[in-house]
Amino acid sequence: MKMKKYNAPSIAEAMKQIRAELGDDAVILNSKVVVTKKFLGLVKNKSYEVVAGYDRDEKKPMMPSLPDIPSFKTNDKEEIYIPSQPMIQPEKPALAKAPQVNSSLPDNLAKEIADLKAIMQSMQRMSTQSQYPDELLPFVDFLKQQELGEELITAISDELFMHYKTNDNAITWDEMQTIAKDFLRKELYALPISGLSYEKKYINVLGPTGVGKTTTIAKMAARSVLEKKKKIGFITTDTYRIAAIEQLKTYAALLQAPVEVVYNAEDYAEAIKKLAHLDLIFIDTAGRNYREAKYVNDLKALINFNEQAESYLVLAITAKQKDLESIIEQFKNLKIEKFIFTKLDETNSIGTMFNLMIKYNKGLAYYTNGQEVPEDIEQPSSDSLLELFFKERLDERSS
Repeated sequence: MKMKKYNAPSIAEAMKQIRAELGDDAVILNSKVVVTKKFLGLVKNKSYEVVAGYDRDEKKPMMPSLPDIPSFKTNDKEEIYIPSQPMIQPEKPALAKAPQVNSSLPDNLAKEIADLKAIMQSMQRMSTQSQYPDELLPFVDFLKQQELGEELITAISDELFMHYKTNDNAITWDEMQTIAKDFLRKELYALPISGLSYEKKYINVLGPTGVGKTTTIAKMAARSVLEKKKKIGFITTDTYRIAAIEQLKTYAALLQAPVEVVYNAEDYAEAIKKLAHLDLIFIDTAGRNYREAKYVNDLKALINFNEQAESYLVLAITAKQKDLESIIEQFKNLKIEKFIFTKLDETNSIGTMFNLMIKYNKGLAYYTNGQEVPEDIEQPSSDSLLELFFKERLDERSS
């Protein structure tokens, strides 16, 4: 038997190379993950090393009419299934970047090119599923239903496929779940996942309209008083909605905490002086359409983002990921400590939370799952987030 070693960024790509060079009768002898470090070990690149063998004296030529999906046999069992249509393999898109087109093109032509790229990317995503055995597809479909990013799904699926191949083409749902959890845990490992640090005096709570900032502030403040015995106060800059001011005053009265309403930078400076004797000052900012840079600039001009403050961006998990990314991009010049995600009780898919944390390298302080104060707020850990991610499927299986 003749053997040859292949290196590729994914299992599917390695098999494509094997089939192109060795033909359909190639046999997988070994496969493993290879991690290389660059830039003093700060950057890690992962690839797959696959050893394949064949018994023929001559290479079997490829049939030009076949699609580009690799298909070969190991132990007389078909492992990779060829789809009914050719696979289009453009360069992998970034996790959250939309198709880019030349801005100098006419609007109608630019739109047609963007639509064509979107179609090609959609076909690639459909074809990605056909690269894996039937045993893996229900789990891959679950990851899609949870709205996990395509790049993360592909990476997890490659890990599952390697386990499947090295265990005599067998894998259970629990094994797939364990592999996926381990992968996501590594992605979250360096991110701060915890609540308030209680090291800074000023807590800026930012976010667009309708995400539940005021209620979230009340929940954090109540915990600070009841669990940490902190003396707290409130500042609100949300003078656009009278109801928001009254709501915050109601919560403040229950916690026996002072409230200052500010309309401009001078009011803000005066409020800071009045509340200087307190341990924590929670700052409720106005809910605006922060996809527009103007409102972010207004916010920067009104309140301080100094070394004595920590800032949290509140986002509703029920919103579209592209819209959330637009908001995050507008806040990229501010030091956002962590995200807070709200309305988890209103959705069954939380993959967007993982996508945004990993893409923007931001941790998570809390997530909220209801309107009750202070009960419906959770300070997570990476393990509790992973349990939450798979909870829906576990509930379905137990029912």
